[in-house]
Amino acid sequence: MIDQLTEGFFMAMRLDTMAMMSIGLFAGMLVGSLPGFTTLMAMAILLPISFFLDPIVGIPFLLGIYKGGIFGGSVPAILISMPGTGAAVATSRDGYKLTQQGKSRKALDMALFASVFGDTASDVFTILMIFPIAFLVMQFGPPELFAVLLMSLVIIAATSGANPMKSLIMMMLGLWLSFIGTDPLGGVERFTFGLFDLKSGIPLLPMLIGVFALPEVASVVIRNEKGRKLAALMGERLSRVEFRRCLPTICRSTVIGTAIGIVPGLGQIVAAMMGYSAAKNASKHPETFGEGEIEGVAAAEAANNAVNGPTMVPLLTLGIPGDNVTAILLGAFVAQGLRPGPQLFEEQGATVFAILVAMVIANLLFLAIGYLSIPFFSRLVTIKTSVLIPLVIMFAFAGTYVYRSDPVDLLILVGFGIFGIVAKAARFDVMPMVMGFILGPSMEYAFGQTVAMSGGNALSFFLTERVGALAVLLVTPVLGFLLWKRLYSSPKTA
Repeated sequence: MIDQLTEGFFMAMRLDTMAMMSIGLFAGMLVGSLPGFTTLMAMAILLPISFFLDPIVGIPFLLGIYKGGIFGGSVPAILISMPGTGAAVATSRDGYKLTQQGKSRKALDMALFASVFGDTASDVFTILMIFPIAFLVMQFGPPELFAVLLMSLVIIAATSGANPMKSLIMMMLGLWLSFIGTDPLGGVERFTFGLFDLKSGIPLLPMLIGVFALPEVASVVIRNEKGRKLAALMGERLSRVEFRRCLPTICRSTVIGTAIGIVPGLGQIVAAMMGYSAAKNASKHPETFGEGEIEGVAAAEAANNAVNGPTMVPLLTLGIPGDNVTAILLGAFVAQGLRPGPQLFEEQGATVFAILVAMVIANLLFLAIGYLSIPFFSRLVTIKTSVLIPLVIMFAFAGTYVYRSDPVDLLILVGFGIFGIVAKAARFDVMPMVMGFILGPSMEYAFGQTVAMSGGNALSFFLTERVGALAVLLVTPVLGFLLWKRLYSSPKTA
């Protein structure tokens, strides 16, 4: 793998790769800085652009949107207390207080530096860890893959919302949707209702844009947020002394975010909240948190961005997305002919390592572009959403149609868009459904192969030949329950 890493490094140094990463970073920051608009929306809408580029250019372009968008979400959270994502809620607690004190520039600088630090450290960790994990995964057979995929679905269902029953219902719905089409083992049509367009199953891209982008647009319309004026004076820049004071907090949050990023289903919201809570508990003056403490911004943003790199570990090695955004990245990998899973490193090892190296290079570009562009992005909060919404809808429909040039995809987009809006109104998280839809075919295929290998005697097969897979299956329900109880010890009956 050392040779593949070396080859990947030189592949990542292409000028077109760095140029598209820069464009992705700027686009992500741009969309994230707009009140009410999210990284998820930007990823879903701009995903089709990557289809026309080489994998080593198209995937880093999306990663740039990912990284830039998460930082961009901190801009409205700090300036007008309007977090565009759940992860930015922790940032807004102290960030907006600093803005009210005339220190918005300090808060934005700290958000940028903490984001870059956390992101870079977690990316380096990902490159180091991907070697042993990829080697381990290559030893997996169908029973082990089935057990791990099942455990991932249980973890996602347990951690995706405060109401486990709602998450479980959505998970089962996603699995059922994944069964629509032709049986991969027997070649028999299932749940197509006689419709020819469903024989190949439900296309992933229209579904992703429908359930993620359109509900976000609808929520912006419902809120009808008005543009707000920024203070003319943003205040002084962050000083070196202030950054050094926050460095231990940034390191702590980076470790927290990195650990959370490895576990599918937890994501940035949990990381940001845990990083913020850990900083407050460790502080000698916890009473200042929530009142304009710069350390609170550092803690939330470092943990938030440290999730980015490790989420690629389960995605690349097992094809398991860690959150909504990496689910969209999975769609991009598949469209580019790179099917994440145990065989990816054997077949496309150099390309994979080139993408991982590009993630680290993107952070250097991220720092430069972000630092120079903060004044520009800060003024985007005044743009009226009534001007932006029609453009977003246009891009959503155009991107969906470009994918396969099939008008049926537009109907699927609208159908899942309506479903996403209704689900959001009823407080059903669509994340478990999407994960069930994505992982369902792989889990079904692995299960079918396992049954064939067992010769009809599954219990004896697992006890004698696949003890590791059996142990994972036995631990799965216990782990799911403990995770749900730990994260939601006082669940809301939403």
